[in-house]
Order: sequence, then structure tokens, then C-alpha cells
Amino acid sequence: MKIFCVGRNYVAHAKELNNDVPDEPIIFMKPKSALLQAHTPFYYPEFTNELHYECELVLRISKNGKYIQERFASKYYDAVTVGVDFTARDIQNELKEKGLPWEKAKAWDNSAAIGKLDPFAERQEQEGHQFLYVQEQGIGAAG
Repeated sequence: MKIFCVGRNYVAHAKELNNDVPDEPIIFMKPKSALLQAHTPFYYPEFTNELHYECELVLRISKNGKYIQERFASKYYDAVTVGVDFTARDIQNELKEKGLPWEKAKAWDNSAAIGKLDPFAERQEQEGHQFLYVQEQGIGAAG
């Protein structure tokens, strides 16, 4: 299993943190051990004094692919849920200042919590199914 994360894709949040807004989002990964397992308590990590959290949209990628055209992208994921991404922001800021990778601040054990995955197949059976998506200007719907 791989956990792919997308950073700086929300312009307002990037500006709030005084980060440059890149031409395209930053992709980084978390190890499998970052996933908080069900019925496991979350503990505040002792190595940070500034723990931040962000609510995330989580998609389960269901098959391999490369160079997928946008119109076929929805065939490569099959479930959705909500997640929480935890960041040791003080550690991340130190690493960024030195031009170093963020893993120490983002990829520690239990730094990602997710809800129960909701398969799209079950939703498609419901008449009039629509999937909501968030755009920078607001919320839209795709059917």
C-alpha cells in the first residue's frame, strides 16, 4: 500500500502558512505505518510543540496505471472517505528552511487517520447519485 498526499493544492491554506503557491501541487508520500489503525488511540507526539491537522478527502486507488487521461481517471479509484493529516509544523518549518524533505514532520507512525471507506459501486446503485467536489471558488457536483 502507498499513501500519496497532495500539498499546496489549496491556495488559501498555502498563503495562510506563508508558503509559495507552486504552479502544480506538491506530491509526497506517507508510509503504511502512518495510517492510524481502527480502534487505536491517537497520542500527541512528544517531538513537536506545534501539531497541526487538516481534514482531507481520501480516495482509494483501485488499479495501477500510468499517463491516464483525465476523462478516464475515475476508473482508477473506487471508494472515498474523510481523513485527518497530522503535521509537526515546527519540525516541518525547520526542514523547509534547510531545503530538506518533510518526512520527519509528516510521515511518522499514526500521522494519518481515515474513516470507513465508502465504495462508489454501492452509491452508483442509488438513483441520481452525484459526487461533490471542492473547487477553489466553491463546491461543485459531478454526476
